Amino acid sequence: MDALIFSHLIIPFIISMFLAITMGGSGTGPSFSAAYGANVLKKNAIPGLFGLMVFLGAIIAGKATARTVGEGLINPDLMNYAQVSIILFSVAISLLIANLFGVPQSTSQSTVLAVVAPGLYFHEFSSNKLFFEVIPTWFILPIISFTLCFLIGKYIYKPIRRRGYTISARLNEHYMLKGAIIGMSMYVAFSIGANNVANASGPLTTMTLNELGIHNSSGRILTLIMIMATMGEAPSFGIGSSIFGDKILSNTGKELFLFGKVEAVIIAFISASLLLGASLFKGIPTSLVQLNVGAILGIGVAKLGPKNIFKKTEVRKFFIVWLIAPMIAFFLSWYLTYLADTYGYL
Repeated sequence: MDALIFSHLIIPFIISMFLAITMGGSGTGPSFSAAYGANVLKKNAIPGLFGLMVFLGAIIAGKATARTVGEGLINPDLMNYAQVSIILFSVAISLLIANLFGVPQSTSQSTVLAVVAPGLYFHEFSSNKLFFEVIPTWFILPIISFTLCFLIGKYIYKPIRRRGYTISARLNEHYMLKGAIIGMSMYVAFSIGANNVANASGPLTTMTLNELGIHNSSGRILTLIMIMATMGEAPSFGIGSSIFGDKILSNTGKELFLFGKVEAVIIAFISASLLLGASLFKGIPTSLVQLNVGAILGIGVAKLGPKNIFKKTEVRKFFIVWLIAPMIAFFLSWYLTYLADTYGYL
């Protein structure tokens, strides 16, 4: 019996590590593109810092979002080893495709749609949670991120520069300003841990409880299982950052437009704070990728105007991949669920 349970658990955990590698690649851009774009951090220092802060964020502030993904969207009894393997595999494939295009993709949107697919197939998903909490958050928070950065850039930062008040070269290279940018990048990675790690740890935790026959688990047991799941995922985030991070950092940090160090701090603080708020207050799986790009575009539009930003090839490619990748996760999850159900694996 113990060997059977172990075999049921090991396959989803291995798939989750593969997913964590793809998430690490996709999450590197939102975390450290500001520091990289402002030329204050070298690429080879990023994977280690990224993995550490993701782990801390998941352990300290990730429980609410893990509950939403693991049991808030569909009937948690559906989360057996076969179903969780299908969900995580579907998300990993969609993110792999996005990473190959060099576009940071929303892990949360791909995961939510991959989780909802079997719920829709078995007619057991929470439509209220999905349509009245999760999806509205996906639209509202990026708009807030864009608007805040646009207003700061247009009505505060740009007028100050127009009047001749600029950061001196000495201050611009001061270690405290560089430290603030690196600190904000780590804060973003912490927010990813608090929100996006739940995309894997949520289904894994619910599956483990189901396989062990544990119901109405205490907070201690839930936390212990989450820690075990996260310990396998955090190093994989660093590996994914090393493999896929280079191209994504270039796309988000360099190729959209060049921004300064103060703007880098603004971008990091706003995007991370919105994501962390979604994690702590409602446990909503949210796209840091889109919050970060929204902030970058807000600053960019304030500086260069909408025509110079939205006509860029990379921006158009971002929006196309953002639409396609989650749908790939949904349809792949639904089809694999259909096959598994047809052949008696569910």
